[in-house]
Amino acid sequence: MSVEIKQYEEHAGGVGSASGAPRTDDATPHPALRHTRSSADTLRAAVTPFAARLGGNQEFVLDRTDPKNAAVLQHIPDAAPHMTFREALDLHGFRHLWLWKTAVMEGIGTMLLVYITGWTSLSPGAFPPPPDPTSASGIFSTAPFLGPLVGGITSAIFIAMFIFCFGSVTGGHLNPLITISTFFARLTSLPRAILYVTFQIAGATLAGLLLRASYDGRDFKVGGCWLNPAEISVGSAFATEFSASLVLVFIAFGVGLDPRQAQIFGPSLGPIFVGLGAGSVIFSMAFTRPGYGGAAMNPTRCFGAFVGSEFPGWHWIHWVATVLAAAVHGVVYYLIPPWDGMGGHAEKVLVRGGEKRRAGDEESSR
Repeated sequence: MSVEIKQYEEHAGGVGSASGAPRTDDATPHPALRHTRSSADTLRAAVTPFAARLGGNQEFVLDRTDPKNAAVLQHIPDAAPHMTFREALDLHGFRHLWLWKTAVMEGIGTMLLVYITGWTSLSPGAFPPPPDPTSASGIFSTAPFLGPLVGGITSAIFIAMFIFCFGSVTGGHLNPLITISTFFARLTSLPRAILYVTFQIAGATLAGLLLRASYDGRDFKVGGCWLNPAEISVGSAFATEFSASLVLVFIAFGVGLDPRQAQIFGPSLGPIFVGLGAGSVIFSMAFTRPGYGGAAMNPTRCFGAFVGSEFPGWHWIHWVATVLAAAVHGVVYYLIPPWDGMGGHAEKVLVRGGEKRRAGDEESSR
């Protein structure tokens, strides 16, 4: 005889169907919201609905218009997109132990990501001399170019892998820039955003201590988290950090959170594209100006690096630029949302016999 362990039932007393997924009967919760143990000890994986799951392209959400989902959405408002401001700011989420567990996993993922990407781009603390390219290839054969190239490639791989690894558990943010941006886009509730950022900082702190222990000292710097004040101003670094963060947010939302992309490449390729986008921006922002390690686009990564080494007076640019970029993107997302009926106009296309026809034309021809 099978025994069902239903997620969220203790909060909601039942759940409705996931968006776009069939439902067998009104008494049985949707498979995406339960664990099932059969007599043969087989387990069915549980998928927690979360509108801001990076790389999910809104595939793992509930239908907010379905009244059967109201009980779940009352306790998990970000299980579906387009929360009201009241729902997004509701603090009742702090009461749920499952959200704290999810935040702990987000902190663990951030710790691992900050450590491995920090270690691969770590170098001695002294500022490097200006490049002196004498070969025909110019700067492209020097360390200021090859270092960011290696860092960008490895970051692209690690970011994609970690999104795959933690996406089903936490949504795979691992970066306050993503968490804050999804909050402004009303895809993440305030309690989840606060807990995620808090544990992201805690995880980065542990990563910084691990970096110090691994390097056997504090005299080091991490790519994306250093600048030479004699060669680059703090204002210039802030403008670069803001611009790079805004680019990354638009890429992450465009390939990892846009529901319209689900029919093109789906959630299976979303994390890979997010990783490629992040790695490309990391590389492209790091070699142009001497004396500048490039944009971080993840304030906890630099926070962890500075815990392991030492905090400079300009670390504020990583946080202020992140929040500002997230807010700017949030305004654009609010004005031009991806959902039909919210300002966007989706056009359904039917394909039959190799011929594309509009859904409206199909109905009128009947």
